[in-house]
Amino acid sequence: MLGQDKFIDIYNGSIKRQGSAELLEWLKKSDFFTAPASTKYHLDCKGGLVQHSINVYLRLKAQADLLFKDKYSNETLAIVFLLHDLCKVNFYKESTRNVKNEVTGQWEKLPCYTVDEKYKFGGHGSKSVYLIMLFMKLTPEEAAAINCHMGAYDRPANDYQVSGTFENNPLALMLSVADQYASFIDEREVEQ
Repeated sequence: MLGQDKFIDIYNGSIKRQGSAELLEWLKKSDFFTAPASTKYHLDCKGGLVQHSINVYLRLKAQADLLFKDKYSNETLAIVFLLHDLCKVNFYKESTRNVKNEVTGQWEKLPCYTVDEKYKFGGHGSKSVYLIMLFMKLTPEEAAAINCHMGAYDRPANDYQVSGTFENNPLALMLSVADQYASFIDEREVEQ
């Protein structure tokens, strides 16, 4: 699996924080490397989640190095960009849906993914922060960036909290932009 190997190379090359080895082992035992990134919006395919995580990392890593050369360590960037969507671990299940064949007019069962939330925690970002912190500590800035990365799309967060976080935490804004850029541009181009 290319996605898994690339992710592990970036992870091991950048993240050395206490508990990071245990977090990686947990990821290997979970469906992180085989899960989709979504049910239908982007990379709704086997391995989509790990590929999305890599895409977000690659999308802004170079720009972050230029814009904030001495502000953020490689470790912080790797943690925030690679682990922002841990909330999707063990979140999807394979299923089928009925689709009408436009040529024959017959209904056909097509494979798809559906949400099968086993651990209801609340907001998208807050669940990712919680899962990471089961294994290793995050700085307040890292936690805020991951927590607010969905911006207005994560309804449990209020808009004033998100905009205030973006104003005071460039890392949070960068993560949100990278996540959306990867989801709506990079990964849609791949699917077409």
